[in-house]
Amino acid sequence: MSDSATSDSGLRERKRAATRSAITAAARALTSERGLNGYTVEEVCEAAGISRRTFFNYFPTKEDAIIGHADDDIPAEVIEEFVAGGAGSPAGQISPTLFRDLVELSLRLTDGMSASEEETRQLIAVVKKEPQLILRIIGVTEQREAQFARDVARREGVTADHPVVQMAVVLLSTIARKSSMAYFSEGNTRSYPELLLENISAASVLFSQPLDIPDTTAAEGQS
Repeated sequence: MSDSATSDSGLRERKRAATRSAITAAARALTSERGLNGYTVEEVCEAAGISRRTFFNYFPTKEDAIIGHADDDIPAEVIEEFVAGGAGSPAGQISPTLFRDLVELSLRLTDGMSASEEETRQLIAVVKKEPQLILRIIGVTEQREAQFARDVARREGVTADHPVVQMAVVLLSTIARKSSMAYFSEGNTRSYPELLLENISAASVLFSQPLDIPDTTAAEGQS
C-alpha cells in the first residue's frame, strides 16, 4: 500500500472516529438531561450534525450510541505494536515479556484518558440515571474482553482459550476496573496511572509468593 493510500485510510478512520465520538457525546448529553426515553434518534442526529442514515451506519440503537464503540477503546496501531512484541518467541510458547508488555499497554492506554475523562464521568452519571444500561455495558465489556483475548493469543501463537491468555485478560481487566473505580471516586486526588501501577504491583506481589499445589492425582485414583 502506498504512503498516500495509507494516509487516506488513516484520515478516513479519524473522521469515522470523530463522528462516532460526536454521536456518543450527543446521546449521553441528551440521556443525562432527559432520560433514555426523553428524546429521539432524530434529536441525537441534530445535536451531532448528522443524518439519521449516518447514525444507523454507526450504531443500531440509542443504547449502543450511549455506550460507545469498541474501536475507540484501543487504537489499532497500539494493539499491533503489542502483538509484534511477541514475535521473538516460538509460536505456542508464552513469551517472557508478556506481563511487562501488558503493563506497558495498560499505561499507554492511560495517555488518552484525560481527553476522554469528561465523557467517562458523563457515562457514569448516565448509568446512575438509567441503571438498565448496566446489563448492556456488561455484555459489551465481555465482547471487548473476548477480542482482547484473541489479540493476546495472536501475539503468543496460542488459542484464545489458553489459560495464560484467559488469566491475563481477566486480571488486567479486573485491575483496570478497580483502578477506574478508585480514580473516579469522589474526593480522589491520585492519578489513574499511579492507581493502576499500585494495583498491578499488589497483584504481582501476591502471585510471586510460593505456592504448594496439592497433589490431587492420588485422591482421583481412589475415587
